Amino acid sequence: MAKGSAEPLPWNTRLKIAIDAAKDLTFLHSSEKSVIYRDFKASNILLDGSYNAKLSDFGLAKLGPIDGNSHVTTRIMGTYGYAAPEYVATGHLYVKSDVYGFGVVLLEMLTGLRALDTNRPSGEHVLVDFARPSLTDKRRLKKIMDPRLEEQYPIKGALLAGQIIIKCLEAEPKNRPSMEEVLETLQNISVIEIEPKKKAKARGNYNNNSNDNQRGHPHNRRSQSPLHSKHGDHNNGTRARRYHY
Repeated sequence: MAKGSAEPLPWNTRLKIAIDAAKDLTFLHSSEKSVIYRDFKASNILLDGSYNAKLSDFGLAKLGPIDGNSHVTTRIMGTYGYAAPEYVATGHLYVKSDVYGFGVVLLEMLTGLRALDTNRPSGEHVLVDFARPSLTDKRRLKKIMDPRLEEQYPIKGALLAGQIIIKCLEAEPKNRPSMEEVLETLQNISVIEIEPKKKAKARGNYNNNSNDNQRGHPHNRRSQSPLHSKHGDHNNGTRARRYHY
């Protein structure tokens, strides 16, 4: 995840983007007639010059279930790697199908890797499949965190993010949290500060880390895939950028 074409986004900026996107989904889901976004992915998050995020491209959005129904049935559309398993398998679309997609994007923000990348080694093509087991273990989580963060993140916050990702990726829609719950968790994570020792260590190791990345950091061997900002629409006179891979 990078700003412009090279410099990686810091932890706090990534979290800010996630929180803004979660607010938009929360609004859609809690409106009088709930709306299912259906195609939540990083490239549909639009940013302004201050990295305020808004959802774009509502072409696949669908009104939520009515009359006490739990889901709507529709033609399967969306993006593989982000689409919820129940939707891919049956065409049944739940409000919490969006929550699954949000979990995938949040995982991308932590790792800096694409949801789907066939250039990665066998068994690692689908990010959710190979990264999920590492999300609740501190030592394993550190190994899959984006190395370009240079450990400039609170490990407690990263673990909490891992826990909410696990919940978002539950196989059964009813077991996933609401976007309101996800938003509250992210806001709680945002107030956790980076430990002072980590800040000092990162400053001291900056050059070494840069050289390690160039020589072939493990993330590079997994086809490291930063999110880049791309000039896109104009909104109220502000040039906007769209995340894409």
